[in-house]
Amino acid sequence: MTTHALPPVVDTATWERRLAALRAREKAATRELDAIAAERRRLPMVEMPDYTLEGEDGPVRLVDVFEGRRQLITYHHMWFAGQEWQCPGCTGFTAQYTRLEFLESYDARFVVITQGPIEEALAYKRRVGNRMTWYSSANSPFGADVGAPPGGGFAVNVFLRDGDTVYRTWHTDGRGTEQLSHTFALIDLLPYGRQEEWQDSPEGWPQSPTYSRWATSKDIAALYGPDAASDHG
Repeated sequence: MTTHALPPVVDTATWERRLAALRAREKAATRELDAIAAERRRLPMVEMPDYTLEGEDGPVRLVDVFEGRRQLITYHHMWFAGQEWQCPGCTGFTAQYTRLEFLESYDARFVVITQGPIEEALAYKRRVGNRMTWYSSANSPFGADVGAPPGGGFAVNVFLRDGDTVYRTWHTDGRGTEQLSHTFALIDLLPYGRQEEWQDSPEGWPQSPTYSRWATSKDIAALYGPDAASDHG
């Protein structure tokens, strides 16, 4: 007999009634998210200066980061000087994105920008097996101006290009970035959820300190980095 906490066992009709009630709330939440997205499309925007960032091939203007597309999403990866392993949350979050070509059909691009010097940033990208395109704002006020200053937290920004002029249209940070992730969406479907102490769970549900189940940056490198690739052929 199991010693783990379990949901109550009921007959099929009772389960279907409870599921239907929950689904009504889920559908309402979906409609609210649709309304939020509609409002996002109606947000005003602000014109950006002509920033210069550093890319794999050298200096690049922000407008050229679009690579001819009209829309750009930037994930601002936390960076701490002198650290071998950078933020595990940022490292794990951006590890999800291995196939971004679908954005081309939407005239858009999604890239990583960090305050780390470009040579160090690219070396870290290779070490952890990251598949996104990286840029550095180490020599530019860009990161600080869009909510991701040196030594600061992570952020997501969205930009729209009109000719050579770039506009900032949206920003979020903290848990606002979860809507871009499939990992939390999948985990939240599970009966035990994220199993973190802050979650509202039934009595006896497994719960651990926040972040304790997250993969470390070293773990991610072992799974996706160049050594992992050679190990798995």
